[in-house]
Amino acid sequence: MTGYSTLDAGGNTIAVRTDLQVPTRDGVTLVADAYHGTTDKPRPALVALSPYGKDLQAFALTMPPQRRPSPLWDGCIEAGDISRVVAEDYVHVIGDLRGSGGSGGEMVGNYNAGGVPLGQDAYDFIEWVAEQPWCDGNVGMIGISYFGSMQVLAAAERPPQLKAIFVSGGHFDFYETTYHGGIMWFMPRAAREGRGGDSGIAHTNVKSRMQELYAAEELDKLVEARLQDPDVAAWPNLVHVLKYPKNREFWFDIVMNNLDGEWYEERNPISLAPNIDIPVYLQIDQGRGWTIDGTIELFNTVRGPKKLDIGPYPPMQSRPFVEEHDKMFRWYDYWLKGIDNGVMDEPEVTTFVEGSREWATGSQWPPKDVEYRSLYLRPRHTLSFEPEGLDAAHAAPDGFYQAPLTVTDTVEILSWNTAPFERDTELIGTGAAHLFAEIDQEDTNFILRLWDEGPDGSHQLITSGYLKASHRELDDRTTEGNPHHPHTRAVPVEPGKIEEYVLRLYPFAATFKPGHRLKVELSNNEPLADKHNSLLPPDAFHLPVGRPVAHKIYRDATHQSRLVLPFTTRKGAEQE
Repeated sequence: MTGYSTLDAGGNTIAVRTDLQVPTRDGVTLVADAYHGTTDKPRPALVALSPYGKDLQAFALTMPPQRRPSPLWDGCIEAGDISRVVAEDYVHVIGDLRGSGGSGGEMVGNYNAGGVPLGQDAYDFIEWVAEQPWCDGNVGMIGISYFGSMQVLAAAERPPQLKAIFVSGGHFDFYETTYHGGIMWFMPRAAREGRGGDSGIAHTNVKSRMQELYAAEELDKLVEARLQDPDVAAWPNLVHVLKYPKNREFWFDIVMNNLDGEWYEERNPISLAPNIDIPVYLQIDQGRGWTIDGTIELFNTVRGPKKLDIGPYPPMQSRPFVEEHDKMFRWYDYWLKGIDNGVMDEPEVTTFVEGSREWATGSQWPPKDVEYRSLYLRPRHTLSFEPEGLDAAHAAPDGFYQAPLTVTDTVEILSWNTAPFERDTELIGTGAAHLFAEIDQEDTNFILRLWDEGPDGSHQLITSGYLKASHRELDDRTTEGNPHHPHTRAVPVEPGKIEEYVLRLYPFAATFKPGHRLKVELSNNEPLADKHNSLLPPDAFHLPVGRPVAHKIYRDATHQSRLVLPFTTRKGAEQE
């Protein structure tokens, strides 16, 4: 039953409307809570939609923001600072998506592809909000991650009263959200299942898309085929999910779909983004390369007024989410309240540059002109701007043998580093790693991380790249320093054959100060724990290789293993 009450939050009185009944076009009722000031006037509304439960979002009123690695950090409290929204004279409307929380209906598959599209529900929800007496007809949206993706799905449906969106930390290419370079990433499991400290989806009526599409006997055959992957077969949680799919419907679907294609495209915000012509502000922080990549792609796709803002490391915002509100309210004050605050006079693209601690601005990404230059892997674990002159007979490959993590807790890592830089050296953009490698199995992972290593031995992660060896094919989008893989099929590797593997290095911006080195690390599994991983959410690691693999990395005159990196061309920015 709908209720009305007031509460005190930090000395301010907030009016709360609970369990509002929001109708949709197919007869399903969604529920929402609305928070606003106590004076009797209509205000612009900021809508937050997710399946995580509106009651969970109310913790923003009582819980101090937690930063990783706090054990109180709950990745699903993402709808924003309720008190701040009300103090800025907006209505904060937080709704449960169908099949979750207090809402009716069923959710079929992630983001409800195959059932009623969640963008359609968002359209109906936004238009209902705009008609309420406490709303002045101007609607924006709020919230990060899943809430951010919902903003894009909503805007693509073009509800008339949605005037602008502000998206922070959203996920847009759904295949790349789940499989980095073809390597399964576990963080979506935490968001869906609630493992590792996250509350997860407030399931009430959700169904697997795969179980809807396939008869039981046919699905059993597909499951058995998926279990033939030794990586999957060696990981207990995945075996459990595949054997008992009704326990974890969404995660089951993701595990079963390890190749890109129609299953991901039918719900992909990037594919829908050309429909978006309202003002869009996109914000993301460094250290989350896969998300930066999708954010930039979305920025290049939407057609209306737009901003791209890439903030500083570390990668994860507080929970409850409270960051970026200053920027958000300037954006919405301009587009929803008509306040000419100069926000549209500022550059379209702003990125924080690690190392120099400066901001770079421009009208596109990257915001500065760049020249791609190669750093070659050389003997004695060094990187050089000069390629190797010796052939394979005289420049022996580097190598490592990795046993499965089911039998060892040691992750073998190869590393190479430059000499100390003598002047500020700035890099902004995407990059590539060309590795000439030989393995003795049909598949492995290549995981590469770039670090800024200080004279005192300190390390700052700059960017990363991932590639499953069987996904090594490139497609026609590939250019120098900007590789792309279709991920539409897996092609087993011929053991003992030297192949060139090209890893995409996610977008980054960094200045290497004098005395600092660029260090690159290569492994086929991630360290179980390190300084960077501790800043990420629970379960934010990748599926380890389930078989023993010997790797040889060739770096001779014929096999020029190298990094291709975007050096800015401003005076004094590049290494001589």
